Amino acid sequence: MGGIGKTALAVEAAHRARARGWFPGGTLFVDLRGYDDDPVTADQAVLALLDALGVRDRDLPPTTERQYDTYRALLAERRDRMLLILDNASDPSQYVPLLPGTDRHRVLITSRDRPDALPIRLIDLETLDPDDSVALVKRALHDSDERDDRPAREPDALRELTDLCGHLPLALQIAAGMLRRRRHRDISSLVADIRAAGDATAVLDQGSPGADLYGRSLVLRPVLEASYRRLPPDQARLLRLLCLAPGAETGTETVAALADVSTESVLSLLEDLAATHLVAPVRGGNGTASAVRWQLHDLVRGFGAVVVAGDAGLREEGEAARERVLGFYRRWADAADDRLRWLPGMKEPERFGDRGQALAWLDAERAGLVAAVEWGREERFANAAAGLAQCLGEYLDWRRYFDDWITVAEAAREAACLVGDRLVEAIAWDHLGLALGETDRAEEAIDAHTRARDLYRTSGDRHREGTAWNNLGLALYHAGRTEEAIAAHTRARDLYQAADDRHSEAMAWNNLGLALHHAGRTEEAIDANTHARDLYRTVGDRHREGTAWINLGIALWKTGRKKKAIKAYERSLQIFREFEDWYHLGLTLERLASAHEAPNQSAEARSAYLQAADAFTHANAPDRAAQARTRAAELRE
Repeated sequence: MGGIGKTALAVEAAHRARARGWFPGGTLFVDLRGYDDDPVTADQAVLALLDALGVRDRDLPPTTERQYDTYRALLAERRDRMLLILDNASDPSQYVPLLPGTDRHRVLITSRDRPDALPIRLIDLETLDPDDSVALVKRALHDSDERDDRPAREPDALRELTDLCGHLPLALQIAAGMLRRRRHRDISSLVADIRAAGDATAVLDQGSPGADLYGRSLVLRPVLEASYRRLPPDQARLLRLLCLAPGAETGTETVAALADVSTESVLSLLEDLAATHLVAPVRGGNGTASAVRWQLHDLVRGFGAVVVAGDAGLREEGEAARERVLGFYRRWADAADDRLRWLPGMKEPERFGDRGQALAWLDAERAGLVAAVEWGREERFANAAAGLAQCLGEYLDWRRYFDDWITVAEAAREAACLVGDRLVEAIAWDHLGLALGETDRAEEAIDAHTRARDLYRTSGDRHREGTAWNNLGLALYHAGRTEEAIAAHTRARDLYQAADDRHSEAMAWNNLGLALHHAGRTEEAIDANTHARDLYRTVGDRHREGTAWINLGIALWKTGRKKKAIKAYERSLQIFREFEDWYHLGLTLERLASAHEAPNQSAEARSAYLQAADAFTHANAPDRAAQARTRAAELRE
């Protein structure tokens, strides 16, 4: 892409090659200015090359055709190898006529466009590695003034600055120049300026220090504008819309929804944009069109957003595109959520034939889904975003992405308040409480579930009020308020029984058993967990049957019925392995390890702890994994 450092790399490579004696015949360099308003043509460039080769004035052939003949004849006569650098080309017509016509000499061509039709070796340049970006700015400041200690004093600010520059060499070079000019100000001040503006290109271009070593102006926006202006209308439209897409990368199907065209059509457009290095495919797809994902450089995204914001018609086009994306996400997230919650006897969900397919789609789209829900803070998108948020709770809980869940729930709550939907607000509060509880913020979780309960009660939704009571009981349990937790779960159980919801009743019994066990009422806990297990089995929820088995095992162990407890743990292990529920598998293995910690069973206990550590690692629970490994190490000693 523009600003990636193509010219600098080509010239540096030429200097090094010449120093090694690879090109004793010398080096020729032509700037074709391919992205200027008036690019250099091959006919113009050949005159400059002939001049460099000593053919000028009266020796210059009178016709263009003879000029090319003379140029190629001179190169063919030269026995010493030469290097020709044809820089900044936008079209093969600028450089194909200038190729030497002999394999004795070598040519380097730099361009923002991939000439895929030509059989030449292509080297795609990507942005710098973050560490290299930091090193570049450090070196630029040190070379100017070795006393400049800002990089050492402000390593975090320097790294953030390079992130804001998108690790693009041109942007980093401009930033370094600005820091040299602002030598009495901290790096963090430039970071703050960019953050405040929300557009790195505006700040960097305003403070650009001038020209580079090649005499080119150090400005970002004209570089991006030149590439944008050259696009055909359909590609330009897609680029603008893609700059508004949620998430750092976007799947082909989502881009198709954004642009309101078929997947096949949008894939062709995306490939054309990728050839101009304005869009990049993300590696890792399975080769099908729907699996390919696409990303923009941050500075390109920011540039496109500014283009859209500056025109009323483009703004409306963009808002309509965002509505389409929300509709697309809502449909398939709802179907994926239905699959995750599916039980025997329920209607088969759309598209996703099993849990694995639903989870794979949600995993791929997670960043975009979360970002799209945050659009709900704008009134136009509030209803759709709040509805999407409700489809993500089960998934985010399953994958233990609790920070994302908090973000989604808070955005959904704000969206519900924006449109005055108290029921949706209650659901958002309930989801927020669950996420807060999983991050050990029990008192905040209690407050969230209490708000949800009161809103459900006000709206007359007794069934959902039961859900809030059940969730409130969990938060109270984690806060150590066991008797209140027992009362809350009992209330939830009674409401579910009144609604004849046996599945939810099973959840209340299961949670009630856990609280009763904690209160020392172990026999009652065994009875409650047995009720839960049997109800789960009746409704066909095999996964939650596994959670009832582990809670039952805990209570059985407490009463000294160790063989029955171990058998319960083994049943839960079987179920959790079947569902690839790594977190609950880890919890169960910990319980099994504890059961084996007798002196003559330390090897079995160690093995179970290590298996638990692996399961917790799979479950994105590194703290629990570390604890399990520590326990295994202690047993070895």
